[in-house]
Order: sequence, then C-alpha cells, then structure tokens
Amino acid sequence: MFSFNRSKVRLLLSPVLAAATLLYLPATGQLMAQSSATAGGEQQAGLDKALNKKQFSNVHATLQGDTAVLTGTVDVFQDKEDADKRAHRVKGIKAVDNEIQVAGAEVPDAVLQAKLTKAISYDRVGYGTSAFNAISVSVQNGVATLAGHAYGPVDASSAVGVASNMKGIRDVIDDIQVDPVSPMDDRIRLQAFRTIYGFPSLNKYAIDPAKPIRISVANGNLTLYGVVDSQADKDAAGIRANSVPGVFKVINDLQVANQTNSKG
Repeated sequence: MFSFNRSKVRLLLSPVLAAATLLYLPATGQLMAQSSATAGGEQQAGLDKALNKKQFSNVHATLQGDTAVLTGTVDVFQDKEDADKRAHRVKGIKAVDNEIQVAGAEVPDAVLQAKLTKAISYDRVGYGTSAFNAISVSVQNGVATLAGHAYGPVDASSAVGVASNMKGIRDVIDDIQVDPVSPMDDRIRLQAFRTIYGFPSLNKYAIDPAKPIRISVANGNLTLYGVVDSQADKDAAGIRANSVPGVFKVINDLQVANQTNSKG
C-alpha cells in the first residue's frame, strides 16, 4: 500500500516555495514603488494646481516625501502666506517648508512704519470701531510688528491684512491683544465714547477719524491711548473717563503732541 513521507514532500516543496517567494517579493516591491510614485505625482499635480495663480507665477513647489518645499518670490507677504495655506490644503501634503522670499526694492523702515501706521489708523473708519482700536506699529529690517489693543478679532485681522499686503513689508508679527467683547465692556466703551467726545473741549478729536482718542476696555478696566493737543485735554479726557459708571480703573496713557512720540 502506497504511503506518503511527509518529510520528503516538505524537502521537495521547499525549493519550489522559496523560488515562488523570491518571484513574489520583487513584484510586491515594484507595486509599492509604483503606488508611491503615483501618490507623489498626484501631490505634485495638486500643488501645481493650487499655485496656478498670477501672484504665484515666480513660486516653485517641489516634493520631499510628504513635505512641500516652496521657493521663489512674491510681491507681498500676504502672497507668501496664501501660498503656504494653499499647499497645506493639498491632499497628501503633511508639512510645508516655506522658503519664499518677498521681492521688491528695499524701503527704509521709517518710511514703512509711517505709511503702515497711517493705513491702519484709517483701516476701520466707517465701521464704528476706530475709537476702540489702539494698535501700535513698529518696523525693523522690513519686519512689521503689530501690538496694542483691538476691539475684536475682525479689527485685529484687518490690521494684519493691511500690513501683509503692503509692499516692502517682508514679514508680519501679530502681537495684537483682542479686548474682550462682553455686554458690560461694550456698555462702558459706548458710554466712555459719548462722555469723552461729547465734552466741548474734546469733540474736536472726532473731526479726523484716524486720530481719535483711543478707548480700550478689558474687564471693566479702561485705558486711553492716542495723542492730544495739550495737557489740559489729556486731563479732561481722564476725568471724563473716570466718571463712566461701572469702570473699575482708568489708565490715562494719552500723549501730548510735541512732547513725546505718538502711539499707533
């Protein structure tokens, strides 16, 4: 009667299985490489599509694994930020190395600072919040730093947008503090505005909306910023602010013209 010798069968089959395995592994490796190449091609195509805008005509995007490397130049800092955001949204991109440079002629910091301060001062005119924004501006080596206080996140974001779109600005640092928006603080703001600007010797500061007395309120604490013509006007504004019901503390940080440098 015929019987199987399992040991001999295993010995006979082992070389065959080994050969099959060797044939299978390269095929698997090839499939993985093809899949990786396909994914890389899709990511590159996605990057090219995302950056297919006029403002990015001098921007180049390459892949290093799952990282998009952006190089080249743009006209303003906002375009650099937008390119970064667009690259991050491409499917399969896990990181972005943004090496884009802001091109253009060098502009003296003092010129940029004066221009940017004026632009931000007029930025929210017409929205009824100018008097509640006390945003300061400084520029060093083309880098704009925005600080101070903003009435709300929209006003803060708007100021950053003004800086980011100004030619000559290479980078923007946002250190703006957004004042709390609460019913109590809003009531104090409005009451302080009416009390200060309704005073006969102070209503002249409402003529130029870019240069009002700035009123910042945070949790019932009121601070006055800006520039006034005389010490008498500064004192009057402080007295009026202190008369507003519900105010916990008043800090009079108003500057008198021709005595100290103004704040933004």
